[in-house]
Amino acid sequence: PLFNFLVSLFLLCCVFVIVVKCDSGPLIDVVVDRYDIPSVCPREVGTEDFVRYHFNGTFFEGGKKFDSSHDRGNAFISQVGLGRMITGMDRGIMGMCVNERRKITIPPHLAYGSIGTGGVIPPDAVLVFDILLLDIWSSDDKVQISTISKPEKCKRTVEASDYVRYHYNGSLLSGTYIDTSFSSNKTYDTYVGKGDLIQGMEEGLLGMCVGERRIVVVPPFLGYGEKGYGTKIPPQATLVFEVLLVDLFNTNDDMEVVITRLAKNCTRKTVKGDYIRYHYNGTFLDGSAFDSSYKRNSTYNTYIGMGYVILGMDRALQGLCIGERRRVVVPPHLAYGEQGVEDLIPSSAVLVFDIDVIDFHNPKDPIEIKVTHKPKECNMTSEGDDMIQYRYNCSLMDGTLLYSSDHYDSAPITTLGANKVILGLDDGLKGMCVGEKREVIVPPHLGHGENGASGVPKSAVLFFELELLSLSKGVPDGYMFVWLGDSPDPLFPAMDLNGDHEVPLEEFSAFIMIQVSELKGRLRPGMDASVIIKDMFDNQDRDKDGKIVLDELKLKAEEDSDKARHEEL
Repeated sequence: PLFNFLVSLFLLCCVFVIVVKCDSGPLIDVVVDRYDIPSVCPREVGTEDFVRYHFNGTFFEGGKKFDSSHDRGNAFISQVGLGRMITGMDRGIMGMCVNERRKITIPPHLAYGSIGTGGVIPPDAVLVFDILLLDIWSSDDKVQISTISKPEKCKRTVEASDYVRYHYNGSLLSGTYIDTSFSSNKTYDTYVGKGDLIQGMEEGLLGMCVGERRIVVVPPFLGYGEKGYGTKIPPQATLVFEVLLVDLFNTNDDMEVVITRLAKNCTRKTVKGDYIRYHYNGTFLDGSAFDSSYKRNSTYNTYIGMGYVILGMDRALQGLCIGERRRVVVPPHLAYGEQGVEDLIPSSAVLVFDIDVIDFHNPKDPIEIKVTHKPKECNMTSEGDDMIQYRYNCSLMDGTLLYSSDHYDSAPITTLGANKVILGLDDGLKGMCVGEKREVIVPPHLGHGENGASGVPKSAVLFFELELLSLSKGVPDGYMFVWLGDSPDPLFPAMDLNGDHEVPLEEFSAFIMIQVSELKGRLRPGMDASVIIKDMFDNQDRDKDGKIVLDELKLKAEEDSDKARHEEL
């Protein structure tokens, strides 16, 4: 039995050797050489898949080419596993990946058999196809969406009927470039869900957030289908889009206002007709900046509700307090619309403004006075022509200090009503007692106006903290001395202190100083009393002999009376 087993084993080995040696006979099945396989293969060809591929077809014997899709310039499109291709190709293409290259050798009985075809393929020809797979899809495919990145906060996503602006890179499934919006630096702008896009992109954009990046894979029947598009998108091509959503709005949108900082002690809010100064940062919905007043170091100044700014901002600037901050989102139909602004605002762009209200006023505003301290005794208050000394701090309404009397060696001295200070400050200093403190708000038309001043911005509302330090009662403009009651009558005997019927300068000076000391008369403050008295004396000494006599005084009085009557006429 052992011998018979060994003989049988020997015979079997001999048969095996014969089979191996006979391998050079006719092919029994397809031979596949996968000579270039991509490193990533998300999907392989399966039964009933559609494929698009390029090929070169040659005869096994002699290597002569009989057909080539490359030569025709059009890839071959077919469905796998349903007999729409020769059996050998159906088998040989199974399991392929996009961008894979294969050499498929097909025996005659799995190709065109003993008959051949069309005078091109002779009978019993072994065929060799060099295949490059370009595309795979199935009739059951849907749009494939994968998120690359997404903002942490997303208040709103794309819905049907929204208008969107997005950037994209477009390619075929094989990676062949189609188009990009980035090269022109212009977004693709369109409505969603209204048939303005291929169906696959309509679906791929839904649910996106501004700032989100997606990969959207669109099968051919949801793309450009059998016709393709132009020279870059062939028929039955799967499309791959990398999409970045830049902007999103709906034509029914109103502006959105969010208060980011409340104002303190808000006693008044902006209304139509007010003039406002504010800082702002302007960005698009994706956060990219387009303008900023901070970079110019100058506020934006405008009237409210009068059409000087875009409609959305005109509305958003109403109801604000000084010191308030708001974020305002303005849809394009309330901003620059489809036109945009050349080289600054794209067409149909949503704008985001972060605004900080510096101050506002109305051209009819008076000054505002708030007494913060008043002495218990107040026998005399400041008025026009008075000479005063006062302390002050001058700031903008946001608290920015502009000037202070503390920065100088001594507090300023001025005469009220003499146009020595801005009108609003002049009014704010009137009616004060020595030791009184005030806060005074001066609108620009009573301050430094539209042009501003050194260190003072244009159209700035000013905030003064005032303290009256001293007060010298004044005399009307054009006068050096005034009587505080009735003058002596007759006047000359009162002036003639020694009764010699003539009044020299020394006697005249003594007379005036007595009137001042007894509070019967007042010299103009801020000037040397001796100079004022000398001018008064010279004015009365008609003949310039160094003394005043009764006739000179009468003549002067008559001239003054005639002059007054003439002015009345």
